Amino acid sequence: MTWLIISGLVVGALLGFVMQRTRFCLAGGFRDMYVQKNNKMFYALLIAITVQSIGLLILTSTGMVQIPESTYPIIGTVIGSFIFGIGIILSGGCATGTWYRAGEGLIGSWLALIAYAFTSAATKFGILLPLMNGLNKPTTVNTSMSQTTGIPTWVWVALLTVITVIFVTKTLRKPKPKFAVPKLKQKFTGVRHYLFEKKYHPFVAAIAVGLIALLAWPVSETTGRMYGLGITTPSANIIQFLVTGDTKLIDWGVFLVLGIFLGSYIAARGSREFKWRLPDKKTIRNSVIGGICMGFGASVAGGCSIGNGLVETATMSWKGWIALVSMILGAWFMSYFIFIRQMKKAQSASQTEKNTVSSHTQTT
Repeated sequence: MTWLIISGLVVGALLGFVMQRTRFCLAGGFRDMYVQKNNKMFYALLIAITVQSIGLLILTSTGMVQIPESTYPIIGTVIGSFIFGIGIILSGGCATGTWYRAGEGLIGSWLALIAYAFTSAATKFGILLPLMNGLNKPTTVNTSMSQTTGIPTWVWVALLTVITVIFVTKTLRKPKPKFAVPKLKQKFTGVRHYLFEKKYHPFVAAIAVGLIALLAWPVSETTGRMYGLGITTPSANIIQFLVTGDTKLIDWGVFLVLGIFLGSYIAARGSREFKWRLPDKKTIRNSVIGGICMGFGASVAGGCSIGNGLVETATMSWKGWIALVSMILGAWFMSYFIFIRQMKKAQSASQTEKNTVSSHTQTT
């Protein structure tokens, strides 16, 4: 039990610390792909997946880690991931992002996290379970890309590595802005500067996230849990434990998500970024609705942006890649209504105002 607590908290704290300090946010990355035509964070995700996939290939070939075989429901994966994508835009962060931003003192993230955890529990164990089972009817579709195609896993990993290297190289070779970016005055020195103040490139953050995701596999398997990072089921288990008191629900995954919160809190405190912030009514509404969408969507899809988008993809699973595409489309769908449509309305109003002024000037 002691090792279960320590190892889960340590891996979670490392992830929370890194994500908070580097602002590694998949929700923002998916949004920026559509709104700002900026793919940098998506390429960072590919780096994290690639690092983990290469490591898993080594660990599985040496017998240190075993990836369990499974099937997946195509309809549930697509619909659930799409709804999850809608939720991360509304709440302003994905499942992991909500945990680590709650550690910064954001009340909106706390509300989104509570809604996410309760809805996950209701979907996995409660009133929404029949609906989830209806969407996720039994399927014999194997999730392994290797087994369904006959192409060895190492070939898929090599292909992903080549694609990632091409995108990263292309991005790094882009000319940097000629104007100087103002820098804040350095507050800390030595180790504290590197831990709590220095800004890191998203690609550096991605390598760290990929290594932590890889570390989660062998560490969690020592406790009998054959999987890597996971956020949704542990979040639902916390609610179930609080209601039932069943200690069997407190597994390595639960300590992992609690560790994410702890690591983020330490990072925010150390960098003097922790502050209780109360959002406006609109943000509160969106956070709660977003949390509900995340909880239901991730439960139906069998994973969130971490469980499916980072971990399943690294195992060369059809489920992971299908889920990743679906949640990106869901994020783009909601981004249109929250960002694109609002920008178009503002541009239209500005143009109307200019036309009115111009017409008035000509008349005068």
